Amino acid sequence: MHIYSVTDPEFKPYGKVLEGYDTTELVAAMAAIEQPEEGTAYEPGIASLESCAIFSELRDRAYGGMPVQLGMCWGHNTKLNCLEYHRDSEVNIGWKDFILLLAKQDEIVDGVLDTGKVKAFRVPKGLPVEVYATTLHYAPCHTCPHCGFRVAVVLPKGTNTDKPVFEAKCEEDGWMTARNKWLLAHPDSNEAKNGAHIGLSGLNIDIKEDI
Repeated sequence: MHIYSVTDPEFKPYGKVLEGYDTTELVAAMAAIEQPEEGTAYEPGIASLESCAIFSELRDRAYGGMPVQLGMCWGHNTKLNCLEYHRDSEVNIGWKDFILLLAKQDEIVDGVLDTGKVKAFRVPKGLPVEVYATTLHYAPCHTCPHCGFRVAVVLPKGTNTDKPVFEAKCEEDGWMTARNKWLLAHPDSNEAKNGAHIGLSGLNIDIKEDI
């Protein structure tokens, strides 16, 4: 699979690089968090990251002063498995280079997205990247099998916490798996086995041989 850079023009429909942020302190704080031996971990908000000076700057500049949370997704991964989206942009900052597997919300047809639509983008260490609300994404992929990845995740406060309780009135309502999180799962994924909406068709992309 070809891996683009977020600085390539191909990234423009999916997001943009954010300018004017010093990520040095945040990258160091991420490095202090222990890496899982296998698989991935995610926490919506982490106190040691939210105590970094960049937290208030991201809140005020990237999100216009709206309440946000700064957490992290970290571990080891090379596979697509699922794609999700939120009603708001997500900001990602990596401890080392990492790769995002992305598609577009408008490429979903009758509740299903063909994984042939997915593109891969490499994000350089410490570079803040906005992933638009209309961009489908999921767990980052590492570029170093031994190091794994640590990626800061900035989202509106409450995102990815407990799913709201309501009566589903349309198909999309059934894709929701957490607050402000709609998920399309590949049939081979653990998420699908646990009842998530099967919304990906085609290969479950694995970039292990491409990095």
